[in-house]
Amino acid sequence: MQPFHLAFPVTNLEVARTFYGGVLGCPEGRSSADWVDFNFYGHQIVAHLCVSMDARLALNEVDGHGVPARHFGLILTMPDWEALASKLKALGTKFIIEPYIRFKGEPGEQATLFFLDPFGNAIEFKAFQNPQSLFAK
Repeated sequence: MQPFHLAFPVTNLEVARTFYGGVLGCPEGRSSADWVDFNFYGHQIVAHLCVSMDARLALNEVDGHGVPARHFGLILTMPDWEALASKLKALGTKFIIEPYIRFKGEPGEQATLFFLDPFGNAIEFKAFQNPQSLFAK
């Protein structure tokens, strides 16, 4: 499978470096005065410098939670998800949706958590006990 590429807006590249490089542990790739590439678990994400951002957040109801309609994220192994959830909690991360198991006992059961980066971009990390249930109906 090929890695995905995602670009997103930020208002400060140094804050982006601290958050994505430091907090999430994403190595920095190429960069310029206007953007920075990060290795997001083998995928390329690019923080693009913007003068301003629209801070409104559209939500969609999923399993009793308001899920940000515009978000990006990654599917981790369950041990990696648990380690990241613990790290984010220890850092005092303010979650949009606290770490929990969604669709418990149903097809597609998954661990999930949502939080905002320092620029208001919503990020989701999820994990499946059974990776084959990723597209389960």
